[in-house]
Amino acid sequence: MFTLADIFGGLAAQVGARAAPAGSHLVAFAEAVIDSRLATPGALFIALPGERVDGHAFVAAALDAGARGALVRREWALQQAERLPAKALLLDMAQPPASIDAQAPVLLLTDDPLVALQRAARAKRLRARATVIGITGSVGKTSTKELTAAVLHSRFGTLKNPRSYNNEATMPLSLLQLSADHDVAVLEMGMWATGEIALLCDLARPSLGVVTNVGPSHLERLGSLEAIQRAKGELPRALPPTGTAILNVDDPRVRAMADETPAAVFFYGLDEAADLKAESIQSRGLAGIAFTARHCGERVPVELPLLGRHSVYTALAALSVGLRLGMDWEAMLAGLNSAEIGQRLVARPGLHGARIIDDSYNAAPASVLAALDVLAELDGRRIAVLGDMLELGSFEEAGHRQVGRRAAAVADLLVVCGPRARAWIGPEALAAGMRPAAVLEAEENAAVAALLRPLLGSDDYVLIKGSRGQAMESIVTALQRPPDPEELTRGGS
Repeated sequence: MFTLADIFGGLAAQVGARAAPAGSHLVAFAEAVIDSRLATPGALFIALPGERVDGHAFVAAALDAGARGALVRREWALQQAERLPAKALLLDMAQPPASIDAQAPVLLLTDDPLVALQRAARAKRLRARATVIGITGSVGKTSTKELTAAVLHSRFGTLKNPRSYNNEATMPLSLLQLSADHDVAVLEMGMWATGEIALLCDLARPSLGVVTNVGPSHLERLGSLEAIQRAKGELPRALPPTGTAILNVDDPRVRAMADETPAAVFFYGLDEAADLKAESIQSRGLAGIAFTARHCGERVPVELPLLGRHSVYTALAALSVGLRLGMDWEAMLAGLNSAEIGQRLVARPGLHGARIIDDSYNAAPASVLAALDVLAELDGRRIAVLGDMLELGSFEEAGHRQVGRRAAAVADLLVVCGPRARAWIGPEALAAGMRPAAVLEAEENAAVAALLRPLLGSDDYVLIKGSRGQAMESIVTALQRPPDPEELTRGGS
């Protein structure tokens, strides 16, 4: 919860900003949202321009849903004066009244709602006592955020950003939720371009920063792995000398960030140089993984319900944060095994007794290779359904071909969907020796489902993986239920 006084507090550093009206601390908001569909009674709706729609078009809808107020662009409000809800009180942030006693919804007028949101979030964070942990990386940052929050929650009052609220417009929404009940805040930090993680660090002021890896996920936008490394390195460079950079020692580009941070460095990984090292790793298929964690001469057995050897790194990162915050092993292991741990790679029941390995949320070469490693560990017929990987830039063809070679070594049946997957993953699997009859193509998700339904049996494991833009979760859903008659009539197209 935050108040109108918090919003004005964020503007206090702005030249010419006026003092908050008396009584503004009594105007409270339950949360801030940028999607009117998420507006709940008591919320503050932030009207932001988007790629396809302008949030200002949904101000009325947010107020009708019970929003306590909306932060809008002054120019828009003046143009729309005759169409604004009659019950709403207009409050110009640059020329506020001396006092306010508003029971009605409040429309807050400002030059730029995004800038006002960010300033309010920064001000709220500076008043909070919580220790902030920032997490970034090309792959695995959301899983690492979720697992780290689960570990810390066993001892500390913990805030985390919901969903993937990790950019300049969504991470501030989480900062506004900081309260006296929060000892720590675990914040995922994403980026589209250089400078964005630096901005997020300026808002959140992390004292611990985790970098998982550097890969080609953003190559299309940043142009080179070196540029991605510099962008991800903005987190360790922003840490204070009293803080800690928690770095994946097995990734050379991440390891090099140790020379750039003013903070102490804590390495995790499999290399002997790791401060927290995993040994004796065992995969137990769909039952999870086990390994021995070694730190300061102590060896601790760890068992997790997470799938795949790559999850060892996720666990090590979370445990590293816990160790740096003084947690004991008993509390950390309880957090690791808590029911609140979010997973993207999940086993689901499928048609005819098949098991669906759902990793459909997103894809990059490293994460697809890791998912194929999970598939390789399962006893049964292994089916890989692989879609396009987007935003790979100059690494696009090489990345898809790399996945094709690994798929040939792992899968008994490969289904490729999407123009890039059909152009490179399938042909590379064939070149690597996969039988032509074992490589199938589909132009769209519905065709994949129609193709696989009659083939599935109780001995099958089906991995489904592709970029977010492929929406391959629809295949997961389709393979969990029989087709409806209308779909059969359409022939699955």
